[in-house]
Amino acid sequence: MSKTQISAPTGVPFVDITREFDAPLDLVHRAWTDPDLVKQWLGPRKFEMVIERWEPRAGGAYRYIHRDDAGNEFGFHGVFHSADPDNMVQTFEFEGVPGHVSLDKLVLEEIGGGRTRARIHSVYQSLEDRDGMVAAGMGDGVSEGFERLDELLAKMPVRVS
Repeated sequence: MSKTQISAPTGVPFVDITREFDAPLDLVHRAWTDPDLVKQWLGPRKFEMVIERWEPRAGGAYRYIHRDDAGNEFGFHGVFHSADPDNMVQTFEFEGVPGHVSLDKLVLEEIGGGRTRARIHSVYQSLEDRDGMVAAGMGDGVSEGFERLDELLAKMPVRVS
């Protein structure tokens, strides 16, 4: 299992996240784009995830809700601009703080030995928006979600061409 590396450099409104997965690129890409798989790993374990829409293609939209045990709901939505493994681009907005949209780019790359590196670059509209996301525990949620993704990938069968 790999450790999630998160960098939020001083004075610039972006966050960089890097994580390696012990799975081939096609499996990691499928886990990122198939809504039945996404809901099994995205976000903290304490939330149930409900996907209302997940269209990973240029111009496709998404909306999902994280629901806690008390029934509180936290909605997120955005638009996909690309879903290619080497250039997955989407917007991201937490509905609890509307109007604070980030632009996220995910690059998946094979690194040999059946492993894949994920690199995410998230650009925020302001330094305050970026700092707010970091302060709200974004790092913990991302790290826990990636631990869950590790578990899911270990159970997924490798497709033979």
